[in-house]
Amino acid sequence: METRRREALTGTAGCATAVLGALVGIAVWLPYGRRGLSGAFEGQTAPMVFLLGVPVMLLGGATAALALFALVRGRWRPALGLLAALTALAAFGYGFDVLGAPRALEDCGSPC
Repeated sequence: METRRREALTGTAGCATAVLGALVGIAVWLPYGRRGLSGAFEGQTAPMVFLLGVPVMLLGGATAALALFALVRGRWRPALGLLAALTALAAFGYGFDVLGAPRALEDCGSPC
């Protein structure tokens, strides 16, 4: 009975960690996403910032939190797998400009 209770507590802590990580991911993404959605150049919005940014940051935050949770528990193989998934998400995010600086905030030079 004690083993089941411990497994249930560990599972609940893992779920809470994933949810907290997802919320942190959204909090990190929010300043970038807000600028992209509220309009940059002449009030134009960039919906791809929202469509790609939210899933990448939700998954990235949850993955990072679960990797940390696995490391704290001493589970090295799952932690390495989660870190590999986090690296792939980061590469995807930078590749599609989800994690990079918004184009509207970059200096456009003297013609502007």
